[in-house]
Amino acid sequence: MIDCHCHILPNLDDGAASLAHSIEMAKVAVSEGISTIIATPHHANPYFDTTAEQMLTGVEEVNRALVAESIPLTILPGQEIRLYGELCEQLALGKSLPLTGEGRYVLVEFPSNSVPAYSERLFYELAVQGYIPIIAHPERNKALIEKPSKLFELVRNGALTQITTSSVTGHFGKNIKEFTNQLIEANLAHILASDAHNLEARTFRMRQATEIIEKEYGSGTLYQFRENAERIVTNEVMSIFPPEPIKKKKKRFKIFG
Repeated sequence: MIDCHCHILPNLDDGAASLAHSIEMAKVAVSEGISTIIATPHHANPYFDTTAEQMLTGVEEVNRALVAESIPLTILPGQEIRLYGELCEQLALGKSLPLTGEGRYVLVEFPSNSVPAYSERLFYELAVQGYIPIIAHPERNKALIEKPSKLFELVRNGALTQITTSSVTGHFGKNIKEFTNQLIEANLAHILASDAHNLEARTFRMRQATEIIEKEYGSGTLYQFRENAERIVTNEVMSIFPPEPIKKKKKRFKIFG
């Protein structure tokens, strides 16, 4: 399996705290059936702003250590980019990077409680440049939970989404799990990834999540998630089903960032 969103690089953000921690995370990832991880440290985030150079150096460091430890895992470059107005210009300059470092897919993150007003325009500009935005963990965004039609419109206009394994398993709470299920059922979820930060509260849970998806939605849905992850690595166009609108939830949700 391929994990397209993971904070495994050491000493860059709120993920792995050391190279030794990165290696321990790698061992767990392999035990869960993961063969490739796209490292996605935070970029343009108000708390963590990992540069492309720092990320690439971290990828090289961890890959060398994995070879030395005979751990069958490959780390590829990437970033989790907090959406900002100059993203298109910075991608052109190589200051911000797409997934795999040179592909068409860009992993973008909204603030936890909102969707920037310029998102639709910026997504259009990304498309003009040949990029496809992948919205990280929309199931944990307060604005999208309160108004799912915002996500529907973004996906209908060409954006993709990545849901998190811990949301599928219920580790972020029952309400987040319920909204995640709604996204899957409405064809508003396209990639499954761990967003792993550590081996405690924010670990991989890839095996558990895939078992739940296969049991609740069938092997076809699971295959689509896996195939889409592979197409990120090979830079191929994903095949997705037409999105459907979902009704606004009237319950109040507790949000986990």
